[in-house]
Amino acid sequence: MSEGQRDNIRSNILKTAGDMFFRLGIRSVSIDDICRELGISKKTFYVYFASKDELVRQLLHSNIDYMAGKMEDMLAHNDFRQIVKVFLKHQHAEKNDVRRVPQLVYDLKKYYPVQFSEFQTRCFETQKSYIMRYLEQGVKAGFVRANLDIELTAVLFAKIHSDAIRDFEVIEAHNHNMHRLAHTAMDVFVRGVLSEDGMKLFEEKDEGSQDKTEETEKKI
Repeated sequence: MSEGQRDNIRSNILKTAGDMFFRLGIRSVSIDDICRELGISKKTFYVYFASKDELVRQLLHSNIDYMAGKMEDMLAHNDFRQIVKVFLKHQHAEKNDVRRVPQLVYDLKKYYPVQFSEFQTRCFETQKSYIMRYLEQGVKAGFVRANLDIELTAVLFAKIHSDAIRDFEVIEAHNHNMHRLAHTAMDVFVRGVLSEDGMKLFEEKDEGSQDKTEETEKKI
């Protein structure tokens, strides 16, 4: 079997397991269930993952890699106007997934605390790094406030995001959902860091997106 074929099998296991975890919860899906869904033997599964714990760990890290790839693509644009456009596009495209976080977080916190802690730490550092780069490009372009403490702002926002995911029960206890939290937090963050010119750009690019947000929320 070639290296490419092995990579495909591993990727298929991760994708299938991820889809099943999203639909059914991590705890309720067994290795047998995953193998049955894929039509492979448990022996094949163990060639790629030593245990379900290891599968969960790698799935979480692949999720961060995916997020980092999206951010890298966004920041690859030299024109900050295009960065904002792509940023808003991703914001609206990803919102339906945010609703499914609580079920996963509950299982991770209770049954996979080590993997969840690793995920939280790496997610925080990854977000902090990309937020700093986003802000630095914005300052150079004149759309982010020049007097902004970039590192502290990045730490603050990454920490808020991390804590909100960990303590989602608090959000739901106040009759809010993760979807609305994500939108509100991002709105506060963006409006707090932009310069006057940046706000004009943001409102221009975001025109009409509020209607899409309200339509989405009504369906939740």
